[in-house]
Amino acid sequence: MHFSIQREALLKPLQLVAGVVERRQTLPVLSNVLLVVEGQQLSLTGTDLEVELVGRVTLDDVAEPGEITVPARKLMDICKSLPSDTSIDVRVDEQKLLIKAGRSRFTLSTLPAGDFPTVEESQGSMTFSLPQAKLRRLIERTGFAMAQQDVRYYLNGMLLEVSAGSLRAVATDGHRLAMCGMQAGIEQADKHQVIVPRKGILELARLLTEQDTDVSIVLGQHHIRANTGEFTFTSKLVDGKFPDYERVLPKGGDKLVVGDRQLLKEAFSRTAILSNEKYRGIRLTLASGLLKIQANNPEQEEAEEEVAVDYEGDALEIGFNVSYLLDVLGVMTTEQVRLTLSDANSSALVQEAGNDDSSYVVMPMRL
Repeated sequence: MHFSIQREALLKPLQLVAGVVERRQTLPVLSNVLLVVEGQQLSLTGTDLEVELVGRVTLDDVAEPGEITVPARKLMDICKSLPSDTSIDVRVDEQKLLIKAGRSRFTLSTLPAGDFPTVEESQGSMTFSLPQAKLRRLIERTGFAMAQQDVRYYLNGMLLEVSAGSLRAVATDGHRLAMCGMQAGIEQADKHQVIVPRKGILELARLLTEQDTDVSIVLGQHHIRANTGEFTFTSKLVDGKFPDYERVLPKGGDKLVVGDRQLLKEAFSRTAILSNEKYRGIRLTLASGLLKIQANNPEQEEAEEEVAVDYEGDALEIGFNVSYLLDVLGVMTTEQVRLTLSDANSSALVQEAGNDDSSYVVMPMRL
């Protein structure tokens, strides 16, 4: 194997592919990246057996075909450390990878390409395409609510629900829920649900950088595959039953609060400074036209804010984890937000005023 490539052309796909590779591995070959040269194309593959990412680069010069695996992190660090616009010459010689760039020389250890695991090709039961920006928005709007290392393993990921003409993403950690849906050109008669693991979602989001280009998605029995042209991403699906999110959405809340998103976000941020560091609880007191936000902590310190809101109704006092409210306000984009509440023990429904494609549910806290 022998090829030459510009540093920038190699670095972009290498950084994304190396992101999938775990630092601590049981199998030595899993900390390597697979390099394959065929014709005038170089492909780079990284995997942790759950998520696989293949990046492709077209080579300008004639190359010698071949395949080999080399330590991903070291190769990336070498590329990063070289001056920009350097031309890198790569060849395999007696089971070592030799890298030449300007006056620099590196020799890397290798492992045979045959040892590298590949995600088995499963039959795709469903294929559709949509603009990268749309899918990225779905992930950004909901990803923060995914659980981390929950024993209910099906919560450590995101539900993607495909139905005729629409795609919906739902994430919950049991204390809050985020949901976002959008129109998509999908011809699908019945509902199809898959749970993509947390790491898969985060890696997929990193790939979706082109605003107007489409990404094509294939949903199989056990895998989801996304193709952007330059990259092919594959992730195992989580085998499990996602909670019935429709039942979690609060119904019949009679207290409607509309407020300025930025003002509320700033007031919550200031109050949070003096909230209990462990529980992050704040108390909201609603009166006609006014929202009072209070926090205190075990050191007997207190914070209080008042924000004018659009509210006509009975007084209400309710507690929340302020971090959950800030997460929601952080991903919203409208000027006004709408909170629907019913009583001190019921979840709040938070939505953008005048835009119903995203809904957020936050459970109350006893203070």
